[in-house]
Amino acid sequence: MPKYNIDDILNELGVDAPRTPAPAKKHRVDEAEAPLSPIPQAPGNQGTPKDSSPAGPMGIAEVYRPQDNAIEVRRGGTFTDVLLARGVVTPDRITNAQQVIRQSPGRKLQDVLIEQGVDEIAVHEALAEAGGIAFERINLEKGLDGGFDGKLLQRLTPEFCKRHMVVPLRQEGSRVVIGTTQADNVFIVDEVRAALNVPGVKLVMVPAYDVRGALEMIGANVKGEEDMDVSRILSEVEEGDVTVEKSRAEEVDLAKEAGESPVIRYVNYIIQSASKEGASDIHIEPAEKKLKVRFRIDGELFEMMNPPASMAAAITSRIKIMANLDISERRLPQDGRIRAQVNGRKLDLRVSTLPTASGEKVVMRILDQRAISVELEQLGFDEQTFTIWRKQIDSPHGIILVTGPTGSGKTTTLYASLRQLDKNSMNISTVEDPVEYHLDGITQTQVHDKIGMSFAAALRSLLRQDPDVIMLGEIRDHETAHIAVQAALTGHLVLSTLHTNDAPASITRLVNIGLEPFLVGAAVNAVLAQRLIRRLCAHCKAQQPATDELGEFLTVHGIDADEVWVAKGCDKCRNTGYSGRVGIYEMLAVDDQLRDMIARNPNVAEFRRLCIERGMVTLRQDGMRKVASGLTSVQEVLRVTEGAH
Repeated sequence: MPKYNIDDILNELGVDAPRTPAPAKKHRVDEAEAPLSPIPQAPGNQGTPKDSSPAGPMGIAEVYRPQDNAIEVRRGGTFTDVLLARGVVTPDRITNAQQVIRQSPGRKLQDVLIEQGVDEIAVHEALAEAGGIAFERINLEKGLDGGFDGKLLQRLTPEFCKRHMVVPLRQEGSRVVIGTTQADNVFIVDEVRAALNVPGVKLVMVPAYDVRGALEMIGANVKGEEDMDVSRILSEVEEGDVTVEKSRAEEVDLAKEAGESPVIRYVNYIIQSASKEGASDIHIEPAEKKLKVRFRIDGELFEMMNPPASMAAAITSRIKIMANLDISERRLPQDGRIRAQVNGRKLDLRVSTLPTASGEKVVMRILDQRAISVELEQLGFDEQTFTIWRKQIDSPHGIILVTGPTGSGKTTTLYASLRQLDKNSMNISTVEDPVEYHLDGITQTQVHDKIGMSFAAALRSLLRQDPDVIMLGEIRDHETAHIAVQAALTGHLVLSTLHTNDAPASITRLVNIGLEPFLVGAAVNAVLAQRLIRRLCAHCKAQQPATDELGEFLTVHGIDADEVWVAKGCDKCRNTGYSGRVGIYEMLAVDDQLRDMIARNPNVAEFRRLCIERGMVTLRQDGMRKVASGLTSVQEVLRVTEGAH
């Protein structure tokens, strides 16, 4: 056994060593205190200090005897004495627990008492006092943001923490504070010190409940004797059901919700983490043996957490309760909405559940009012495109289309455009499916296909409301397209979206839907195709010499540069090299010559060639302009515009 200095050991355990030797109390060691009995000493170190009693307390001082004195670490008395003095248990309960220990050798008194229903927190507080170390609770609501140290935990590894039931809490100078569930495990100090390579380690007592919660939060499958009791989790979710049902019409304040259940806290932690990371979507995906939680950040999915697979049903039920869905229906897809407040920010979460072979998959779209409240000037338009677009949205009548795939920022562009209009002097109405963001001064209508409130029906009704500007969420069918064209030709400005790869394809799409080409040419004023590309991280982007092949590619796109900006990756951008997104745009303004061309019903390739000849800047060309200005990389532009020309 290595040599130890008692002052160092006590310091690491958070105990101030006395200046003078403290005489040891003489008392009988309870058989029930077997867990706190001395650890057998190595040969050659078995002498008994002259000031100690053979019947003295068996604590750390009895294990390490570097001096001829005995220091009693457990200043509050034995564990049993502290329990009785605090009124945590009765003598009869102690007697019963001791009987269990006699019949099951190796069991610890604290574990037996907790199994018998004694309050776990009170037991660990008494254990800490008996061991002479501080007692703390881990703030699981703060999680990695102040509850415990995630970086130190990863260095120790979740497996180590699970095996020894410890969690690193924080760093105090050169000393690391470790939360442990065992006051008598002094050897953990050396193991932690060696693993973290730090000069000092201080132990504090924490409840096993908190340690399990912290390890589950970072995705470790924590096991004691067995996995977390799923029936207990589900019963706790039912407790949450009562709380949420009372405030169905109210906003759920995640920061203030008491949340006695670990499932409630874990779901709140997922939403808080997604909000902090700037995620647009949360994917909770069950598999046969694990559960994945992924966030979509800047358009890319990142795997963030792996809760125990046994929590899948409980997490899904909790989300259904928050979204006011039927928790008993697991065979059919369901859609709902959660109004939440996270760190003072109001969020709407659009919830969708989908039955799969391994359970229900849940996807939550995060609708952040702050994210949508951007000005038109901040979207990434170049000067020429911005001027044309502003002129188009000020038109008195006609159809203006924004096109692109799902998640390309079409709604953001339309909302920013509507905010540019004079809401005091104009009647502005929208028809959406669903209404994702609420705009002041604008009438917003949501479609309900099940009751016959379709886009066409809503649009037909809006035309009787004396509108000046109408925004359609999407033109999906011939009826909606026909009414939109009629509205545009009778003096209304109609803004809408289509799902096409580029701007010229939108014209042929309307013809394919069933509109007459001459009507399309007469009604459509402009089409804006757009994509979102990731910005280079401002903290780690760097320039490097362009290869011959890349230099030739840049020259073709009108860029004469010997060096190009590239993505490197750092901690601030999750080592991706990108942080945030900006739009690239393809603006098609329909003039008289193009109207004549549209009336002749051209094919897509021919029409696109004509548009480019008349000066239309393509998506890739606009992307390469942003490469030249150092906003993004060539690889990112090629990735995003792969399906476009």
